[in-house]
Amino acid sequence: MTNKPILEIRNLYAGVDDKEIIKNFNLTIHEGEVHAIMGPNGAGKSTLSHVLTGKPGYKILKGDVLFNNKNLLELSADERACEGLFLIMQYPVEIPGVSFMTFLKYALNAKRKYIGQSELDTMSFMKLVKNEAEKLGISQEMLKRAVNVGFSGGEKKRMETLQMALLKPSLAILDEADSGLDIDALKVVSGGIRGLLDGKRSLLIITHHQDLLEYIEPDFVHVFADGHIIKTGDKNLALELEAKGYTDFIKEAKC
Repeated sequence: MTNKPILEIRNLYAGVDDKEIIKNFNLTIHEGEVHAIMGPNGAGKSTLSHVLTGKPGYKILKGDVLFNNKNLLELSADERACEGLFLIMQYPVEIPGVSFMTFLKYALNAKRKYIGQSELDTMSFMKLVKNEAEKLGISQEMLKRAVNVGFSGGEKKRMETLQMALLKPSLAILDEADSGLDIDALKVVSGGIRGLLDGKRSLLIITHHQDLLEYIEPDFVHVFADGHIIKTGDKNLALELEAKGYTDFIKEAKC
């Protein structure tokens, strides 16, 4: 029996100002699936993640996006997050003056309230965070600091992974989640991300390289160029891309 679709993107066109970046993009992700999108710089990969998560400044020119059978494009960014969409950003932003614990508690309780659950009290919240933080090698000192302020690239990605572990999204988008990670940090973060997968939750991994895909095995790999998918394959396609680069695939798609 086929799992139900979580995300359905149909004939999507989107861009910034008057520049069209996403062009005739189509993709369906079912429950429990891991999809990887690989492509050259400037292809529109990060634009896709921004459009899906509702970042201001991006225009939807045409197309439909359904998320758990709801019109994603009609939802605010906050509503998309509460509905179960999550983004690990390539460059997580700093929020001076806001402690991570305050930020995490607010985000988690906002989602719980949205889906009709009671908010966690301080003790329950602290116990939950401590549990998940230990798995990712995050110290109590880091949790007391302001959001991402003074963190290394690897520390920021660990903190993003902690947010994901707490919010338990039905679909997590990883935009260059391996950027800035050394070998050890990559293993830890990958383990935290794999812990999300339970047969129901899904991943959309956006990456240039297949390093992360060695730890999180994709069901599908898509070659992304000129705003849309030009080829789809299994995990072996990532190895082929790593060996050959994108040029031959782009030329073949234009023939």
